[in-house]
Amino acid sequence: MNSRKNESIKLIALGGVGEIGKNMYLVEVDGEIFVVDAGLMFPENEMLGIDIVIPDISYLIENKDRVKAIFLTHGHEDHIGAIYYVISKLNVPVYGTRLTLALAKAKLKEKEFKGNADFQEIHSNSRLQFESVDVSFFKTNHSIPDSVGICFHTSEGMIVHTGDFKFDQAAGKLYQPEIGKMANIGDQGVLCLLSDSTEAEKPGYTTSEAIVAREMSDIFYNAPGRIIAACFASDLNRIQHIFNAAFENGRKVAVLGKRFERIFDIALDFGYLEVHEEQIIPVQEVSQYPDNEIVLLTTGDQGEPLEVLQKMAKQTHKQINIQSGDTVIIAASPLNCSELFISKTIDMVYRAGANVVSSKSIIKASSHGSQEELKFMLNLMKPRFFVPIHGEYRMLKAHAKIAMECGLSTSQIHIVDKGEVLEYKNGKMQLNGRVQAGNVLIDGNGVGDVGNIVLRDRKLLSQDGTLIVVVTLSKSEKKIAAGPEIISRGFVYVRESEKLIEESIDLVKEIIDKNISKDSFDWSSLKQDMRDSLNQYLFEKTKRRPMILPIIMEV
Repeated sequence: MNSRKNESIKLIALGGVGEIGKNMYLVEVDGEIFVVDAGLMFPENEMLGIDIVIPDISYLIENKDRVKAIFLTHGHEDHIGAIYYVISKLNVPVYGTRLTLALAKAKLKEKEFKGNADFQEIHSNSRLQFESVDVSFFKTNHSIPDSVGICFHTSEGMIVHTGDFKFDQAAGKLYQPEIGKMANIGDQGVLCLLSDSTEAEKPGYTTSEAIVAREMSDIFYNAPGRIIAACFASDLNRIQHIFNAAFENGRKVAVLGKRFERIFDIALDFGYLEVHEEQIIPVQEVSQYPDNEIVLLTTGDQGEPLEVLQKMAKQTHKQINIQSGDTVIIAASPLNCSELFISKTIDMVYRAGANVVSSKSIIKASSHGSQEELKFMLNLMKPRFFVPIHGEYRMLKAHAKIAMECGLSTSQIHIVDKGEVLEYKNGKMQLNGRVQAGNVLIDGNGVGDVGNIVLRDRKLLSQDGTLIVVVTLSKSEKKIAAGPEIISRGFVYVRESEKLIEESIDLVKEIIDKNISKDSFDWSSLKQDMRDSLNQYLFEKTKRRPMILPIIMEV
């Protein structure tokens, strides 16, 4: 424990609760703020045109003098994807393991970051001293090497953030968790445990990667033609299985996916991927080998590997298309609500003549712990208080139920919402106010300039289209000089709706005549009149409500 008596301990989630991704958690001790992770979230279906979503860090910017460090638990996008946006606003040191920092630096390079980033490399035995706390680390088992959990040592006990984890008894050397160290942390005294809830609804244990590796090798052995495997670019454990199975079965590997190159080169340099040099061939050379000696590895973020498979199935991919006799392996565990997307992809691949291997052991092998592993973490740490994190609300509730099965009472368990301040005071943990939190939407180069109103307009445009009314007026003569002309986009097919368009034009003429006959009128009331009248008329005729944009010019 920290020798100094800590007076104030607060925990705040700016992201990662009530959602999958966008992980960012704050530990605030005696006024010093420590940030754990800076992740992004990929947009939901209704976020039309949005590229990524990051946490709102207004609270950190307002209190930047108190922010002492950013800690990164591992190198996945939902934990480091927002680092560029965060350190553009906050000049604080960023601590992470070797691979995690290398991937974070690569992201800054990709974004052409011009500032000075202070990256500090740590390992699982590092111990850092700050004025209010000491910080230590422990290795966890996840699908990417160099994953760690973080301990903040306070005078009241440790605050432990697990990062993403599972307990795979057959994990390779790079992925082995430090279970003994975790047990020792629990014996020293844990004030509060913040733990990964992603698979809290799944009973039992997560499928071991050893089973995945064995099934992968069997599939490669039995495949008669080319193998096309789809997985996430940052799932290095799964990628290693694919290269191992290819080597065992004498197959060459061609990789599709530019984003993978960055991760692949770093992982090779660090020795975190074991690949025989002669295994890899350019995509252009695939046709020079027999089909039964080829593996095509398609990688990317979010749904990208499956989108590539869909292009191949539709015969629209620039380099490789699916052909009869191919074996397709979907080696990407489904993201939240992506089951329908996977099902649609499998159907398209079958139609293209390929055989799809959708083995449950491979598809369902998550990189997060299931219920029995979550219980194990709780029993190792023996926390006085527990906060489930990293999951949608139902997952957080499921994790809370697991904690109760492990002996914690409801008063010891706190499910928080984004921005809520959880404070430890006088032996109790309770909510005490909230800070600004939410989503910042990134669209192209725009950061936060797309809000709910813009999204609402995009949704309207996507549903009922738009109707543009162009008219030129002579104000002095009080008459129409040109037009009106109506342009429809996404509303009706003009050639088949000539009568509707003509009647709409007549209605616009009536509205204009009525307005300009007055002694005085203003453009805004005329435009509003057009919108209201056309909106009512078009809804009566079509039961649709297009966005109506009047454009009025004057000569």
